[in-house]
Amino acid sequence: MRSRRSRRRAGAGASTVAALAALLAAPTVGPARAAEPEQLAIDLADDTGAFHGGASGSLYGVYGDGVPSRNVLEGMHIRTVSTKAQDGPQHPGADALEMLPPFVDSGGEDVYIYMTDIYRGFPYEWPGADGPARLADFEAKIKKQVQQVLTMGDYKKHVVFVPFNEPEGNMFGTGEWSFNKVSWLNDPQYYFEAWKEVYHLIKDLDPDARIAGPNTSVLYNQVKGFLQYAKANDVVPDVMTWHELSSPASVRTNVAKYRQMEKDVGVGPLPINVNEYGHNYHLSVPGQVVQWVSAIEESKIDADLAYWNIDGNLNDSAVEADKGNGQWWLFNAYGQMSGHTVQVTAPHPNQQYTLQGVATLDESKKQSRALFGGKGGDADVVFKNIDPKLFGTTVHATVQEIPWTGQVGDSAPPLRLADQELKVGADGAVTLPMTGMNEMSAYQVILSPGGNGGVPDAPSVGWRQTYEAENATYTGGGYSKNGPEGTPTNVGGFATSGSYNVGGLRTGSDGLLAFDVDVPQDGTYDLSVFANSYNLYDLVKEQGPTNVFLRVDGADPQELRLPLGYKWVVWGHTDTQVKLTAGKHRITLAAKDPDLGVTKGDAIVDKMDLSLRDRHVTAPAVYEAEYATLSGTRPGYTYPGTSGAGAVPLAKGDSATFWVYSRTDGEATVSVDHLGGGRASLSLNGEKLEVPQVGGGRKGTDRVRMFLSGGINKITVTGASHELALDRLRVTPSSGTLTTKVYQAEDGTVTGAAKVTDAYTFASAGKAVTDIGDGKANALTIDVTARHAGRHAVTIRYSNGEQAPATHYNPDPIARHADLSVNGGPARRVLFPTTFHFDNFWELTVPVTLKEGTNRLSFTAAELPDFNGDTYNQYDQRSPYAPVIDRIAVTPLAAK
Repeated sequence: MRSRRSRRRAGAGASTVAALAALLAAPTVGPARAAEPEQLAIDLADDTGAFHGGASGSLYGVYGDGVPSRNVLEGMHIRTVSTKAQDGPQHPGADALEMLPPFVDSGGEDVYIYMTDIYRGFPYEWPGADGPARLADFEAKIKKQVQQVLTMGDYKKHVVFVPFNEPEGNMFGTGEWSFNKVSWLNDPQYYFEAWKEVYHLIKDLDPDARIAGPNTSVLYNQVKGFLQYAKANDVVPDVMTWHELSSPASVRTNVAKYRQMEKDVGVGPLPINVNEYGHNYHLSVPGQVVQWVSAIEESKIDADLAYWNIDGNLNDSAVEADKGNGQWWLFNAYGQMSGHTVQVTAPHPNQQYTLQGVATLDESKKQSRALFGGKGGDADVVFKNIDPKLFGTTVHATVQEIPWTGQVGDSAPPLRLADQELKVGADGAVTLPMTGMNEMSAYQVILSPGGNGGVPDAPSVGWRQTYEAENATYTGGGYSKNGPEGTPTNVGGFATSGSYNVGGLRTGSDGLLAFDVDVPQDGTYDLSVFANSYNLYDLVKEQGPTNVFLRVDGADPQELRLPLGYKWVVWGHTDTQVKLTAGKHRITLAAKDPDLGVTKGDAIVDKMDLSLRDRHVTAPAVYEAEYATLSGTRPGYTYPGTSGAGAVPLAKGDSATFWVYSRTDGEATVSVDHLGGGRASLSLNGEKLEVPQVGGGRKGTDRVRMFLSGGINKITVTGASHELALDRLRVTPSSGTLTTKVYQAEDGTVTGAAKVTDAYTFASAGKAVTDIGDGKANALTIDVTARHAGRHAVTIRYSNGEQAPATHYNPDPIARHADLSVNGGPARRVLFPTTFHFDNFWELTVPVTLKEGTNRLSFTAAELPDFNGDTYNQYDQRSPYAPVIDRIAVTPLAAK
């Protein structure tokens, strides 16, 4: 949970490096460099244990079913979640028994229930005239929680009870709300006795229950005494838990320290869950988080990312409902590791803010994967002891970059920097020179057998450059240079490119921020402005997104809406395109424009990214089958003429799952490249598509038009007959096959208190429908038409700015819901995450079944009662309302 104590700080400084790409070369190729670069050594012959995947954990990261989406949950490979007791008033959402089924159904392992979060406040405000009375009240609530869990059927086995949270500074500390103002660290008898009582209470109700503790804020030396007492009284926890709000180095040190405690006491070894790790400065930044991942994986424990901000976004990994940022893609790559880990020797072992990594070898796949980062500039990544029986004398190496895209900034898949075949040296090693690395990025290398006639994939990125706002030229009033923001000595601050940002573009300002750029050739360039507006700031409240005006060399004006966030210095990005000729240009962001108007709001700007839309960028996105998540099969590397390293043989029932990205909701063409030999079916986001099977007797490509949700899509290819050799998927946006019909909400029928409003500037036609809910009588119905019966995507453009009063530093936005009924059928409850303001509209897609002709969609809402159905939340944490609905779009899910 959220400790109130001062957080420890550690480490050395970091800076951002603008880079073009990392390059691969064989060990003997290329000119010698002036100074020997640092080296990250990966010894494939040194097995350090089965891959565990335990760093993919989250504290308060799942709000409910759909926030985040099941695709985002499964694709991030979340293993453990720590969350509040069902119906607890700590924060809106994250109720244990509401998020348990979607979490487990999405591949999750264990939900740790913070039983203390049945109380409000931190320290916990447990009622009672004295300690025994308070403990009696808590025990009554514990009994109710266990009884509720017992109703969950098979899901129950995925629950771990956490009776106390940071007890040494809380219930059994010295503060106002403590048991008796005696810290258990000084006099443990009261806490130990309470632990024994609660332990037996839970086990008596459910003998199979697992219990975790003591859940201290750090690994105190006194934990050894706790173990001694627990052993003597037969109340040893099933899982050992504590928090690591320190550094990755402390993870390794403290796990070793704890294991020695176990040996000294004679218990265990117990599973460990460090159920809070990382700081604001680290979270969302792949190059920072990979350092924690390295230490956690090496220690073979579970660990949960810390909860500093809003719940339901996987600790600043998920964006909106169905998108991921750079941190999400880091965990997507981490979760696809398999086999066993191997020894990684860093240039500065176990030292934060330096190059660190984790690597695996899967002999059955003949594949090694490495994730690393934390350092800018150059380094050599060396794979040693490459087994020729697995890889041959030539290896296929794919190098990817996972960039930082901000806390609320959507990210495309990792950038493919290089894909090459390299000769293994006589010493059994291959060296990959990484040049121009960005310390905020993480990097992945996938090594496979080479020399089989595979065709390397082209890089997916060309020329690109970053321009820091603090280095740009500002004219006009109101300028501020803000920072340094998060740093190794201010880990509570948010990471910021270059450590500084610029303010001044706000209501009433005449400010202009000018970036001088020099581009290599004529063409269209992608331009991203990393910026932030605090959603509750006075100047921002009126309109929501802050609008600014972009020009190139004083011409071609565009209006941009900059991202909102839950606090200042929470970065997202607004994207556009500009046409530039080779040479120098001035790109400006201004608070007023003679043709377009004036800024409303207040924004800070971190940086501007510029990249050429060349053939590397505009080519279809490539997803190699040999790198997919495989079931029942393994990659094959002896297929000549494939792309990449090889292909995957899919016999009947075998499958390959791809995590496919789409920038927006809409039609895409998915090209299935194969070598023939059999046929396979396709499913999208868990639904089998009503399209012809792909494959055949000979090599070819099958093109399928399907509707992709903006963000993360799960596409699975499953063998249906014989054995299809699957090469890859290629995905590109398209149009014209799946016809979309758009319906404005104000053209529907509103009943009861639901009404049409023109209060929101950014509603698509100037109007939207509000006040749906607080009872089924207050509803919106819209009639839509379908050319053919079948599955359709209903894309809802909505806004939701509701936020509950908070008692912590955590903002408490509420995910509103709508009960969607089709043609009078049973309603499906759909959760809509916060958009940070009612004038900030996002899109969320829901699959539905429509009949041919006219169909009626009905949107209603009512407040959800507590789990037992006899009480309601008294802190306005469960909204009775649906979001503001602007419009809906209806599209067939796939082409027949």
